[in-house]
Amino acid sequence: MLKPYCVIAVGLFSIPILLQRLSKCSKIEKYFEKGMSEMDNKELANLLFPDVTKTPEYYEELYPKRNLPEGAIVTRFAPSPTGFIHIGGLYASLIAERNAHQSGGVFFLRIEDTDKKREVADGVSQIINVLRDFNVNFDEGVIGENETDVGAYGPYTQSKRADVYRTFAKKLVEEGKAYPCFCTEEQLELTRKRQEAVKARTGYYGQWAVDRNLSNDEIVEKINQGLKFVVRMRSPGVNNRKILHKDLIHGKVEFPENDIDHVIIKSDGIPTYHFAHVVDDHLMRTNLVIRGDEWLSSIPVHLQMFATMGWEPPKYAHISPIMKKEGETKRKLSKRKDSEAAVSYYFEEGYPNVAVTEYLLNIANSSFEPWRRSNPMTPYTEFQIKLSDMNASGALFDLVKLNDISKDVISKMTGEEVYSYTKEWAEKFDSELHEMLTRNKEYAVKMFSIEKGGNKPRKDIGKWSDVKNQISYFFEDKFDHQYDFSEKISEEDRKAILNAYLETYVFDDEKQVWFDKIKAICDKLGFASNNKDYKANPDQYKGNISDVSNVIRVALTGRQMSPDMYEIMQVMGKEATIKRIRECL
Repeated sequence: MLKPYCVIAVGLFSIPILLQRLSKCSKIEKYFEKGMSEMDNKELANLLFPDVTKTPEYYEELYPKRNLPEGAIVTRFAPSPTGFIHIGGLYASLIAERNAHQSGGVFFLRIEDTDKKREVADGVSQIINVLRDFNVNFDEGVIGENETDVGAYGPYTQSKRADVYRTFAKKLVEEGKAYPCFCTEEQLELTRKRQEAVKARTGYYGQWAVDRNLSNDEIVEKINQGLKFVVRMRSPGVNNRKILHKDLIHGKVEFPENDIDHVIIKSDGIPTYHFAHVVDDHLMRTNLVIRGDEWLSSIPVHLQMFATMGWEPPKYAHISPIMKKEGETKRKLSKRKDSEAAVSYYFEEGYPNVAVTEYLLNIANSSFEPWRRSNPMTPYTEFQIKLSDMNASGALFDLVKLNDISKDVISKMTGEEVYSYTKEWAEKFDSELHEMLTRNKEYAVKMFSIEKGGNKPRKDIGKWSDVKNQISYFFEDKFDHQYDFSEKISEEDRKAILNAYLETYVFDDEKQVWFDKIKAICDKLGFASNNKDYKANPDQYKGNISDVSNVIRVALTGRQMSPDMYEIMQVMGKEATIKRIRECL
C-alpha cells in the first residue's frame, strides 16, 4: 500500500516530487515495478490525502447523537460573514430559533466562511451583534471573533473544520464515490460552449465528465506532472428520472434527479457549500434545515449527497424571500435598491428591536396579529410559529404595517423606558436630541409619561427618530412659534378663546374642573359645549368644544394633534403655559 510518507504534502493535497525522487522509497519502487494499474482506491485515497489520519468513525464518536426529547428540533443559522446583514437573514434566523426553542430543541450559530473572497473584517461580530440585539438567542456556536465556541459539536466555523471534510472526502475516494478532476477553468469553459452549441445541458456529467473514468495510473501520472485538481463526488443519478421532495413550506416538489459530479473539495483545499453543509449538518445532528428558497433547486444535490454518505437527511423548510410591491408587481427586497433590506436601516431609523421582531412574526404567520390582539401583554415568545402557515410565494414587506406595530409596541412602554431607549438611540444618531433629553431627565420622563398606563395609551411615536419632532414644542428654544390653526375659526374668535382661557386658567385645577371651565368658555362665546348638541343643530353654533380645545392646543404646541392637552400643561408648568398662550396672542 502506498504510504503518506512517500509524498510531500503541500496545503491540503499531496503533490509528489519528481518521479526519480519518488522511486527512492522502497514501497513506491515495488509499486512501479508491479505497474500502477494495481493501485486500489484505498491507496489512491492515501495519495490524495496523505496527512489524513482520522477516520469517519472517529468523528461519529466525537459528535454523538443528541439526547433530546422526541420532537425536539435541532436547527441552525449558518450565514457567511460578508458584512451586509439582510433583513431576510434576520427573518430566517428568527424562524429557526423560534422553531427550535418552542420544541425544546437546540438552535446553533454556524459560520460558513468557505468563500474567503467575499469575507469582510468583523463580519462574524456583526452577525453575532445583530442576533443578540434582536434577542435571537443561540444555544451553541460562535460567540466572538477570537473567543472559544460554546457547545460540544464545534468548531462551528467551517474554515476550522478542514480535517473533518478531508476525512470524509478521503472515505468517498476509498469507496470509489469520489475522484480527482484535473480540468482547468479553460477546459471547463470550452466544454460549456460545446454543450451550448449542441443544445445540451451545461454541467460536468456523463460524457462531459472527462476525468470521471480516469484509471488510477492515469491519475498518478497527472499528479506527478504537478497538475492541480479538485475532488468531485461521483453522481449515481440519471437526469431523466424524477425525485419527489416534501418541503415543510412548499409542500411536495418534483425535481430531475441530479446527475452532475459536483465539486466537493476545491483545488485550494476548501470544501464547497454543498459538501460542507452536508457533513456539518450530519455531525451536528441537525434534523431541520431552515434556509432561503434560493437553495430549493439544490435539493436533488444535497439529498443525493446524504444518500451517498449513507446518512439520513434532515427535513428542509425553504423560506420564500421577502417581497416588495413596485407598481402592480412584486419583486424581491433588494439590498441594492431598498434601504430597508439592510438590518442597519432599522437601527438608524430607531425602530425598537422587539417591534421589528413582531413584524417579522406577523409576515411569517398571519395568525400572529389576532394572537397579539388577544394577548396584548404576552411576550411574543409565547406565540407558536408554524412552518406550514408560511406563505410559499413570499411575504410582502409593508413599512406602514411595521410603523403601526412599532407604535403599538412603544405605547406599552413606560415613560422611563421610552426615555431610556430614545436617549440610547440619540447618543448614536442624533446629538441634538440627546442634548435635549439629558439637560433635564425628570422633565423628559414626564413628557414621555403622558397618556401612559390607561386603556388607550398614546400611539404617536413609531420609532425613535420620530421623537424629536413629537416633543420639540416642550422646549422653548426649539419651539418655532408657527401655529397650525384651523381656518374654520376666525382670528377674532381665536383671540377671544385664548383671552377667556387665561382669565380662568388655574394650574392646580383637577382635570374635570379644568375641562368644565373650557365648557363654560364654549357657552360664553357661542360654541357648543356638547358634541351631541352641535351635531343636532350645527347652524346654531360657531363650532363645538373640540374647536375651542384645538385653539388652546395649537397655541401651546403649534399643532392640531398632540397627546392629552391637560397633561401637557402639567408637564410644562404654570409659567410656561401662560407664557406660551400670551406669546400666541
